[in-house]
Amino acid sequence: MRSAPALPVRGPKGERVSASSRALVIGGLGFIGVNLTERLVAEGRSVTVVTSSRARHADRAAAFEARGVRIIEGDLRDGGAMATAVAGQQVVFNLAGESGAVRSMEDPWTDLDVNCRGSLVLLEALRAGNREAKLVFVGSRLQYGRQAIQPVGEEQAPDPLCVHAIHKLTVEKYLRLYGSLFGLRYTIARATNPYGPGQPEGRTAYGVVNRLIQLALAGGTLPIYGDGTQRRDYIHVDDLVSALAGLATSSSSDGRAFNVGSGEGTRMIDMANAIIQLAGGGRVEHVPWPALAGQIETGDFVADIGRIQRELGWTPRVTLADGLERTISHYKSQLSSLKAHRTMRVES
Repeated sequence: MRSAPALPVRGPKGERVSASSRALVIGGLGFIGVNLTERLVAEGRSVTVVTSSRARHADRAAAFEARGVRIIEGDLRDGGAMATAVAGQQVVFNLAGESGAVRSMEDPWTDLDVNCRGSLVLLEALRAGNREAKLVFVGSRLQYGRQAIQPVGEEQAPDPLCVHAIHKLTVEKYLRLYGSLFGLRYTIARATNPYGPGQPEGRTAYGVVNRLIQLALAGGTLPIYGDGTQRRDYIHVDDLVSALAGLATSSSSDGRAFNVGSGEGTRMIDMANAIIQLAGGGRVEHVPWPALAGQIETGDFVADIGRIQRELGWTPRVTLADGLERTISHYKSQLSSLKAHRTMRVES
């Protein structure tokens, strides 16, 4: 995996802030987590990963352990596991939790339990055992809901349309409360639509682009809701983890929220057609919006990323065209390796 360029981070008066050497990544074997862990290891950090299921990510866990990463199997809602995990850490990335707008409406209780109660368990572990660590929380563009003014800035009033977005917003309020009462350090990254290598197979709630790529490479049908003119802000995962690493080490990000996206809007139909052209297969099929998905659809969303650009010096480096090409090449390579492995098994 190609690492994003190192990010120079400066404090409120322009001073450089030293990188935290001990980092905890909760959910570090998932889509964003595995890419962030890869980056932190490449930077020479001492990294601990918490995963809720080592068995589901056995290959990833073994590969990281071989490179010195400590793996803890535990749940975000387990106070004992969180107390053990946060001890001695300098920065904590919380990437664990439920994702998916529709799924949160179908099962609101699980979303509530994991995202809200789990976040409180983590905050209590930090309050009791490590108030010096800085917590980086990954929020969502869904918190904004429908916004008439585009691009959307951090100061625009949130208008969440689904349970998941409400819970993300609730966690932000927990963070502000614990920061005010107990002095806990935190920062918030409101991510747009990430894509890129590392999406676990079958996990599609947090990566429509990756799912469309997989369908195109299989020569399948790419379902597009409605006319496909809804615009989204897509960010390559390398750029996202670069921003997360920068937010972790910048003192000027403390106690604040930052949009993390490309700052550009792309129509869904244009995204699908670009994937088909680059993948060399697949076809678009326009399908009606499912009733529930249509009710909670936010419409166009493009992030205003001026705050993080001005204050951290961060800017997205991976263009959409380059990012799609790199992601498609990654999945093609995976398919080739899988076919070769199956051939070897047959021949043996």
